[in-house]
Amino acid sequence: MPLDSKSRSNRDREDSRVGPAFQAGRTATLNAWPSRFVVRSVGVVFMVTAVTAALQDKFPDGAGKAEVVKVCSGCHDAEIVLANLKTPGEWAETLQNMAQQGAEAMPAEWALIEKYLDVNFALIMINKAAAEELQLTMDVTREVADGIVKHRRDNGPFKSVDDVKKVAGVDAARVDARKSRFVF
Repeated sequence: MPLDSKSRSNRDREDSRVGPAFQAGRTATLNAWPSRFVVRSVGVVFMVTAVTAALQDKFPDGAGKAEVVKVCSGCHDAEIVLANLKTPGEWAETLQNMAQQGAEAMPAEWALIEKYLDVNFALIMINKAAAEELQLTMDVTREVADGIVKHRRDNGPFKSVDDVKKVAGVDAARVDARKSRFVF
């Protein structure tokens, strides 16, 4: 589409205000564009890499950590996950909502993400959860989870993390590491 004389004169006036690089003509600017784009793209890659590294540092190590960072960091930062403890069922629902809103992952990645969130961020409903859920959220063997349920059935509800530590086979350090997630 040809430019009229008014448009052309406006362009010439803008070129003279911008500086000598433009006074040689717009061709010089267009020829320089790809290199500027590459420099900016590299900067964006470094920035994304730095942000990803910072996010990874906020999450505990474990199977599924890389998938959580990859899939979830496209929409929100780590604080969302760290600040919102949920039950395993609520995490499953959250992941389903994320997928419906456009988060992309392979089925195996979704499974790793869900397990990672359950092991590291799910609430531990110590007085209500079945052995299977305790096994997952406390990251214990089936035998230990069964022992917790049996102790609860035989002795009544747990009142503190110290009560949980009294169950045979329970690792006190693991309980202490998860104490903020227990719901009594």
